[in-house]
Amino acid sequence: MTQFGIGQPVRRVEDRRFITGHGNYVDDLQLPRQAYGVMLRSPHAHARIGGVHTAAARSSPGVLAVFTGEDLARDGIGTIPCVSAVTNRDGSSAVLPPHPAIVRDRVRHVGDTVAMVVAETAAAALEAAELIAVDFETLPAIVDTACALDAGRPQVWDDAPGNLCFDWEVGDRAAVERAMAAARHRIALDLVNNRVVVNSMEPRGAIGEYDPGEDCYTLWSSTQGSHFVRNLLAGSVFNVPENRIRVVTRDVGGGFGMKLFVYPEHILVLWAARKIGRPVKWIPDRADAFMTDTQGRDNLARLELALDDELRFLALEVGLVANMGAYLSNFAPEIPTVSGAVMYSGVYAIPAVHVGVKGVFTNTTPVDAYRGAGRPEAAYAVERLVDYAARRLAVPSQELRRRNFIKPEVMPYLTPLGLNYDSGDFARNMDQALATADLAGLPARRAEARERGRYRGLGHAVYIEQSGFPPDEFAELRFDPGGTLTILMGTQSSGQGHQTAYAQLAAERLGIAPQQIRVLQGDTAAVSFGRGTGGSRSMPVGGAALAQAADKLIAKGRRIAAHLFEAAEADVEFADGVFRVSGTDRRLGIEDVARAAFDPARQAPGVEPGFDETGHFTPPQPTFPNGCHVCEVEIEPDTGHIHILRYLVVDDFGTVINPLLLAGQVQGGVAQGVGQAMLERTVFDAETGQLLTGSLSDYCLARADDLPAIEFAYNIVPCRTNPLGVKGAGEAGAIGAPPALVNAVIDALGELGVEHLDMPLTPERLWQAIRSTEPRKAA
Repeated sequence: MTQFGIGQPVRRVEDRRFITGHGNYVDDLQLPRQAYGVMLRSPHAHARIGGVHTAAARSSPGVLAVFTGEDLARDGIGTIPCVSAVTNRDGSSAVLPPHPAIVRDRVRHVGDTVAMVVAETAAAALEAAELIAVDFETLPAIVDTACALDAGRPQVWDDAPGNLCFDWEVGDRAAVERAMAAARHRIALDLVNNRVVVNSMEPRGAIGEYDPGEDCYTLWSSTQGSHFVRNLLAGSVFNVPENRIRVVTRDVGGGFGMKLFVYPEHILVLWAARKIGRPVKWIPDRADAFMTDTQGRDNLARLELALDDELRFLALEVGLVANMGAYLSNFAPEIPTVSGAVMYSGVYAIPAVHVGVKGVFTNTTPVDAYRGAGRPEAAYAVERLVDYAARRLAVPSQELRRRNFIKPEVMPYLTPLGLNYDSGDFARNMDQALATADLAGLPARRAEARERGRYRGLGHAVYIEQSGFPPDEFAELRFDPGGTLTILMGTQSSGQGHQTAYAQLAAERLGIAPQQIRVLQGDTAAVSFGRGTGGSRSMPVGGAALAQAADKLIAKGRRIAAHLFEAAEADVEFADGVFRVSGTDRRLGIEDVARAAFDPARQAPGVEPGFDETGHFTPPQPTFPNGCHVCEVEIEPDTGHIHILRYLVVDDFGTVINPLLLAGQVQGGVAQGVGQAMLERTVFDAETGQLLTGSLSDYCLARADDLPAIEFAYNIVPCRTNPLGVKGAGEAGAIGAPPALVNAVIDALGELGVEHLDMPLTPERLWQAIRSTEPRKAA
């Protein structure tokens, strides 16, 4: 292990430029002759368009062009595709409606794009957009997930009767039914996984440029994967070869899944740039982001658990309704199904599990991946159900969990939903976390809180998720003639610290100082291939590709060194950045070998000049990070306010590349998970479909004083399915936090007879729950 290698808490090298104001975000870019685009959004959730009148806008000062859906269709511009369609349980296909960049006939959610104005300044474009008159015929809207499938409700799409997008299932329903019939206990629970608005610190943005001489487009945008965006734009929208579109992503101020996708504005700035012959820039404000960024979660679940007389789990039946919004974003159907539903067996040995998922359309902003993408929904449902069952059966929840955990000695373990857990010690994580939290001392702390008029509780949740899944990822290691190294990666950092972590991997493998390493991502003209960042794949898959490229580079260096030493290749060893002839003091640093690879007088015969290699790694299956979150709270009965007194996490992420970066990922995920569980409430008006929580004045995000210092520890159980032994870590904090917090609150209010409350646990909701128990207390 080197000073900067694997396992070392190296500080993020990219932070220096961020905190000194030298980050390069899309809004920092100003191109020569750049024009500005503004989108006219629909104020209605559902309406027919009778006409779009643009004459006044076109004559407004500074306006260069006004575009409508008719213009877009006339040029043959394609629609945004859904690339993860699922098959219904009867074998039929899901409904895949078109998603145009500008609508022509019917708007389907507040924020749908009706027109685009391009002007010399953003202010001029905005003023002109306000002059466009649209003939809207308003239609009834449906926004409620729970009611979307009811007969007689407004229809979002004519091709989707009853608003049903898909009806999918996984597992063995017959086996579940048999187990339910034979069970001693059956515990059922209905719960809500509330919709969240992503609110990345940097909003989305895009700049389009067109080169008529080369017939090529360039898009600068804040994305999580330039190649994915480029491929869809080329193949599905503009119908041009991929090498005709270049996508450049520079620094990204947070993505959380939301910036993975192709959006209408990507299409429109490129197309508008071609139409007017100038670059076109679009930067949204926060209100626009609330309406148009994909949102997360929004599931309803009904679960039923079967147990025998020894309280061992026999079967689990799950029914989900998942809100897709008005259109299918790129991966939307995948999130509640193959990403999330397959995780409903959790960390437990449940012989039979069946999950049915119905995706529904509503007149709301589209829903897609948000930090965890289906796995937080599964972990929340399972861990709430287990806690609820323990309370109903009068057994400590940790004992019920321990009795049903999958044991480490049976790994690899094939779940009834088809996943193969390769490693994990769930009881160890839980026992360590609860001991650190001093569960044994809780009764005394609870009694002391009651003397002060407060309710105190402790909750925990044991989660597992799938991450770092196939397909492949790409890395290229490229030494220059001066002996310094450039790493080109197909992933994309959006705040995780890739520049540091990848340099650490290369420093460990190649024995060179991080100061000699530069990391490049996000430019399809520089990086030949990539899948982007999502599903915590960067280290397990991208890092493994980097290691593969490094091993190939070392093998090439050994051949070059053998030539320079005039020794047999088999006698050349490599360690700590140095090639040596075995048993001698003859040595060459890897930088010297790199220089020799470019020197015609020193090149090895039969070895291609230059010193670079690529790596593609395809994982055979996902990794399965897991852990235990513990949360202790006090509740003020007069206000319903929750005070989080202590929060601690014990995780298993396999091999740890950088403990400092890892802790940061966990802390950020916990903050987002706590925010969803306690504060974040997305509300659409039931009649008009208006987003009532459409600003940070109405929509509450977690703040620093909402959380204590998060205590973090980890147990290393290396993954067996990638060469680094790494398990994905970027989403885990957001997966364990919601059930841990809600379980803590229910534990605190258990003495009042409160058994379940749905997220978010706002002060109002808790105050009402406490007040509703007063008649029972009086009786």
